Amino acid sequence: MASKQDNLTAVLYGIEDLRLEQRPIPVPKDDEVLLAMDSVGICGSDVHYLVAGRIGDFIVKKPMIVGHESAGIVAKVGANVKSLKVGDRVAIEPGYGCRVCDYCKGGSYNLCPDMIFCATPPYDGNLMRYYTHPADFCFKLPDHVTMEEGALLEPLSVGVHACRRAGVQLGSQVLVLGAGPIGLVTLIVAKSMGASKVLVTDLLQNRLDVAKELGADGTLLISKTATEAELVKQIHELMGCAPDKTIDCSGAEATTRLSILATRSGGCAVLVGMGPPEVKIPLINALAREVDIRGVFRYCNDYSAALSLVSSGKINVKRLITHHFDIEETAEAFNTARHGLGGAIKVMIHVQPKDKNNPK
Repeated sequence: MASKQDNLTAVLYGIEDLRLEQRPIPVPKDDEVLLAMDSVGICGSDVHYLVAGRIGDFIVKKPMIVGHESAGIVAKVGANVKSLKVGDRVAIEPGYGCRVCDYCKGGSYNLCPDMIFCATPPYDGNLMRYYTHPADFCFKLPDHVTMEEGALLEPLSVGVHACRRAGVQLGSQVLVLGAGPIGLVTLIVAKSMGASKVLVTDLLQNRLDVAKELGADGTLLISKTATEAELVKQIHELMGCAPDKTIDCSGAEATTRLSILATRSGGCAVLVGMGPPEVKIPLINALAREVDIRGVFRYCNDYSAALSLVSSGKINVKRLITHHFDIEETAEAFNTARHGLGGAIKVMIHVQPKDKNNPK
């Protein structure tokens, strides 16, 4: 049994150097809560920092606690916190802005230049037993929503934001490029928002099989030898039309290009996945056909909608979770996520000692 002062923490020191160590239990500020962390999912960005030590201009220059897809139980509240109490189960929105800049005041806090986001250098994440977070970015979970589902609100919010940016609505014909976790949540959100047809593409058949389980109307296994023209033709034939909304959840140059080429004239291509800083795209094709190209950076004001989708039972995110580990097994959990072992989609780490775990 762990001691009361046990705050086992997963810390990334550099490339291929992830360690478990004890850290002091933090004290919440007046507007914060102390959380006994419960479930933390491994995101592709966590793996990327482990493998490459950076994502674009975000570089790991000092030891950084990993993890940002998470849920926990309120253990202590700050002096000014009125919205939560000890014992509340909450999902944690991991990024918050300065609250005073024009972006924050305008409601686009995801674009705040001083955004603090868990496990994005130079800020620590929350794969640890005890963690403090602003109370207004903690979302109380209904009793019937599990802690794991709470942790999955983070990737689900990306799907909500992507579909909102795309303008998905009743009758939309949607193409989703990539059937990783973000592609799959985008699929289920698009269906919940009224899309009449969603086609999902990927390089791996096992992920497309999951997409079918989650409600995809069609899937396309991408052949690496197929030309762009052939892929566009296949997509249009499978959908019976050109999609009016395409959401690229891969970020590879090939899918960024395909998102433009496959979208109907006057439609919208939304880019969620992030690849190289510069890519070659058929821009004149998009201009001549008035295809809107929109970017997605995380999410903004989407957690409440994501929670409503889960709590109402309209969508089921549990199927995304394929593997479970305890925090002591963090290295094995990352290896599983990194290499997709056993058909891994979402790997979940359970943080509290086993004798303290709530029934899942």
